[in-house]
Amino acid sequence: MRSVRFMVLILFLVSGFSPGAVWADDAALLQRVEALENELKILKRQLEIRKEDEDKKKVETPVITASSKDGFSIKSPDDAFKLKVRGLLNVDGRFFTDNKKDIGTTDTFLVRRARPIFEGTVYKNFGFYIVPELGGGSLSLVDGYVDYLHAPEFKIRAGKFKEPFHLERLQSIAAANFVELGLPANLSPNRDVGVQVYGDLWNESLSYAVGIFNGSADQGSSGSTDVDTNNDKDVAGRIFVHPFKNTDYDGLRGLGIGVAATHGHKEGGTLPTFRSPGQASVFTFNSGVTADGPHTRFSPQAYWYWNSFGVLGEYVVSNQELIRGAVSDRFENKAWQISGTYVLTGEDASFKGVKPRKPFDPSLNQWGAWEIAVRYGELDLDNEFFVKNFSTHTSISGESAWAAGLSWYLNNNARIMLDYERTDFQNGGPRGEDRDTENIIFTRFQLAY
Repeated sequence: MRSVRFMVLILFLVSGFSPGAVWADDAALLQRVEALENELKILKRQLEIRKEDEDKKKVETPVITASSKDGFSIKSPDDAFKLKVRGLLNVDGRFFTDNKKDIGTTDTFLVRRARPIFEGTVYKNFGFYIVPELGGGSLSLVDGYVDYLHAPEFKIRAGKFKEPFHLERLQSIAAANFVELGLPANLSPNRDVGVQVYGDLWNESLSYAVGIFNGSADQGSSGSTDVDTNNDKDVAGRIFVHPFKNTDYDGLRGLGIGVAATHGHKEGGTLPTFRSPGQASVFTFNSGVTADGPHTRFSPQAYWYWNSFGVLGEYVVSNQELIRGAVSDRFENKAWQISGTYVLTGEDASFKGVKPRKPFDPSLNQWGAWEIAVRYGELDLDNEFFVKNFSTHTSISGESAWAAGLSWYLNNNARIMLDYERTDFQNGGPRGEDRDTENIIFTRFQLAY
């Protein structure tokens, strides 16, 4: 009893009452104790409400970030909803060193690509990717697709995107070794509208993709309306293996080997115009030539990256049935290339590009990363094109090109490129001669985030 009275006395002292009031009136004491208890309950509840409000704000308040890797992003606290806004800008220069009039080319600066990139996820398992093109003086859709991200091993993509075929084209433009793609790009599909299933198995040791598409010509993308005028469709598939990715063989972890193929059937439609590295038209079909049957492509491909070294190679065969008037035949074109890179400043070479250890900052005596690259490739077109009069008399029958390049990575997002490329042609000139050699210097100022 004494301990209780002592505690009550302490409460009254704290609350400003005198000891005399405590002993004078027990009823008043009890009332005051009850009042204090109620005040404590109210205070406790207020604290609980405040905490509940704070927790609710944490759940509802979006997270906004900006980084060199993801650009500008906004996401829900539970990661169920995400939106990333990124971009790619390529400002190029092309400078031909001789024979500009003879080969029909012009020195020029151009905004080759100006692409805002919008990507994100909705309810965690659904992704989207939208890329309009603002370069070239017109507006078009480069990529626009939806992903169902069930698991790393099984995903579904539907919309317009790169067909799973050409290794160099599947590499991000921001990470490409050269300003222009190599000669095998002439025989490879670009972007098309379709649906594919894809995924990564065994901790990314094997990647696969298989899909059905409207079908595009060699070097081509889907039409301006992205609507097919042919009921037949193309099937495309690719398997790429990193056999040593999860092993202790350090020198071979960056080795990747793959094979890709497409098969379809086309009747009518526009056939491609093949171009030189300088984007000059070097092969054109005669009027009246159209597709008239099966079209099959096949490509073995590989790359290997080890420390500062990198090598990439691929071979492409395109076999297609064509018709002109009453004459039809099956034609086969071939191309191949091999390229090598070396990072002079010691950073790792990679299919995804170089990340400078020391971003450009002269005040800190930091100069970014420097990389050199070399490439050689050949394109061999079917001789029957000329025998059966399927091509114009100014068309080449083949070409070979070698290139050397220097890249300066100022940081993860800014890059300056300088390339030199020489291309020799077979035929395509006046009076049955070879087309003049193309010597060109490329420059590129790139911002990618």
